[in-house]
Amino acid sequence: MNDANWIQVLNELVDKISTRVWGPYMLTLLVGTGILFTFRLAFLQFRLLPYALKQAFVPHKSSADHEGDVSHFGALMTALSATIGTGNIAGVATAVALGGPGAVFWMWMTALAGMATKYAEGVLAVKYRETNSRGEMSGGPMYYIEKGMRQKWLAVLFALFAVLASFGIGSSVQSNSVADAVYHSFNIDPLWTGVFLTVFTGVVVLGGIRWIATASSFIVPLMAVGYVLGGLAVLAYNVELFIPAVKIILNDAFSASAIGGSAIGTMIRYGVARGVFSNEAGMGSAPIAAAAARTDHPVRQALVSMTGTFLDTIVVCSITGIVLVMGLIKMKVIAISGGAFLQPISGGASLTVTTFDQMLPGQGGLLVSVGLMFFAYSTILGWCYYGEKCAAYLLGDRFVPVYRIIYVATVMLGCMVVQTGNEAGDQAGVKLVWNIADTFNGLMAAPNLIALIWLSSVVVAETKDFLAKRKSGELE
Repeated sequence: MNDANWIQVLNELVDKISTRVWGPYMLTLLVGTGILFTFRLAFLQFRLLPYALKQAFVPHKSSADHEGDVSHFGALMTALSATIGTGNIAGVATAVALGGPGAVFWMWMTALAGMATKYAEGVLAVKYRETNSRGEMSGGPMYYIEKGMRQKWLAVLFALFAVLASFGIGSSVQSNSVADAVYHSFNIDPLWTGVFLTVFTGVVVLGGIRWIATASSFIVPLMAVGYVLGGLAVLAYNVELFIPAVKIILNDAFSASAIGGSAIGTMIRYGVARGVFSNEAGMGSAPIAAAAARTDHPVRQALVSMTGTFLDTIVVCSITGIVLVMGLIKMKVIAISGGAFLQPISGGASLTVTTFDQMLPGQGGLLVSVGLMFFAYSTILGWCYYGEKCAAYLLGDRFVPVYRIIYVATVMLGCMVVQTGNEAGDQAGVKLVWNIADTFNGLMAAPNLIALIWLSSVVVAETKDFLAKRKSGELE
């Protein structure tokens, strides 16, 4: 059996596992946790969003005096470096291709509820963090599960799944999507893309959180603003398709045929799965970065963390999703009178590249390809930090250099899967990498969501404490 056949067989097996992991129970747990915190916190993600954005982007002079490794902005950029990635480009395309245009709507709903979930994660991450042997802050679900829930076995389980997930969502998926986009846009051999990404990843991750935060604080704002402005230009250039695209997204999300059959389940599954893949709310990854922030109260950093979900999905993913649907209308792939596909399509970065190129000839495809390279590279950096913190929790700080070597190697592996798929003339390799990432995302989310629900009263208590101190003037 050749390599391509092995990939196809393995892909079918992993797809079955992924379908089980992302079944009704996981979707209910994910969305339900967000809804729970939305009500328990009295819709805090909407009430305090302007204040949270101010905390994220306006520096505080006194922040340098607080415990932590990086600023609020640095922690947010590290988290966003991991969240604003291929999920915003390739992930949205895959959701639309496999779940239909209505999947974009369910991505929005996941994000709105997920903002409350991300907030809760941030509160617990800072409250239960500790200083490691190197004088750095360590925190995240493994610590609040162990110290808050007193369930060491569940903390170990989360850390193990997170380490395995980092090799999928963090490294191989990102490099895979870059190699795929670069190959289709510039006909560059995936081998050379892999070499480039591997070398530059190794250079930065050796410096730990401070180097990663510094690189992210430069790359993330640059790439996000550039992509958003480019996306808005595409929308303006094809403004006549904007309203029809939004109508199709909304109609398809609640279509009668979908509600009566299995399509609605498929749509929600891919909308929620890709939404979580993109903004990571509930997965437990972002609070690992939040724990490193210099802050005077857990809630302040939690509010900053919450803005990451808003920026990632409500802003960046929305541009990708709406442009994709507009492009599919223009290319007569989607029927404007209902959202049905007139011909089969395949998702991935190449679909987004092709669509943007059709919508803004000569510039659109280049915008996506360049944006994808920056998005993916920053995600690779952010997830290395997440993975090494979980590896250190499991095996000690001495194992971190070994983890980094393995992690960097998987960057090259993701690119080589693209090369195998190109030689076989199919996208089995791309689908395999995405299915593996989805599976481990779900597995690591489960222990974290259980812990969030268990410790929800702690989140509420910390929130009341912060609001009372802020009202009295004790805190800014």
